[in-house]
Amino acid sequence: MAEAPVDALLTTDDFLGGQLKISQPKRGYRAGIDPVLLAASVPARPGDTVLELGCGVGTALFCLAQRVPDLELAGVELQPDYADLARLNAEANRIQADIVTADLSDLPKTITQRQFSHVFANPPYFDRDTGTRALDVGREQAMGETLPLSDWISAAARRTAPNGYVCFIHTAEKLPEMLSAANHHLGSLEVLPLIPRAGRAAKRVILRGRKNGRAEFVLHPDWILHAGEQHPGDRENYTKATTCILRYGAELPFGSMC
Repeated sequence: MAEAPVDALLTTDDFLGGQLKISQPKRGYRAGIDPVLLAASVPARPGDTVLELGCGVGTALFCLAQRVPDLELAGVELQPDYADLARLNAEANRIQADIVTADLSDLPKTITQRQFSHVFANPPYFDRDTGTRALDVGREQAMGETLPLSDWISAAARRTAPNGYVCFIHTAEKLPEMLSAANHHLGSLEVLPLIPRAGRAAKRVILRGRKNGRAEFVLHPDWILHAGEQHPGDRENYTKATTCILRYGAELPFGSMC
């Protein structure tokens, strides 16, 4: 049985309205809504094989497993403590998953000898050369970019089976870099901008592509996360469609607010 990292101060948090219980460090990198939205964007079907690169404590991987039954799950995580937590979370939520502790640039044969129906990732967002380093080592490793996005996308494409899908979530400012890299490895590229409120600029984007895809590029209409023009105090005010994803584990349909 997996054990929690030694001396770790943990919280156990509800995801998908309590369908998932995820243990994660009280201090350090903590999963928010991004991995939930990423998981909702993966067009997996029962029986598919799935790989998450940089899976952290397993939030996105297990959100996907909660929505789609009978998946064959694998995750790769660089930090041993976070990988251990992912294994712990898999057991706690009765989910079968092969969590591998490894560097993206040096994956073990158990991963490199396989191809997957879906590969997805939520890579580190911040450039270490321009930002301020986090004091917590785990948070710094998870949030600070070390490998370029082109390496992440290349690694994802190599592990994707013909006609399989690659999904990434990242900051909107990184979209040109992601598209440039994805054009070398994937086809049928489509982008979904995630905007805080109507009329605001996108903060995050989801990029989806297909191995050997031939469809033209599609820029989908904005997905609006919050209702209204401003935040109403301390309470949440997600749109109904976003609430369906975050609380009930609904799929995130590209192209329309359902």
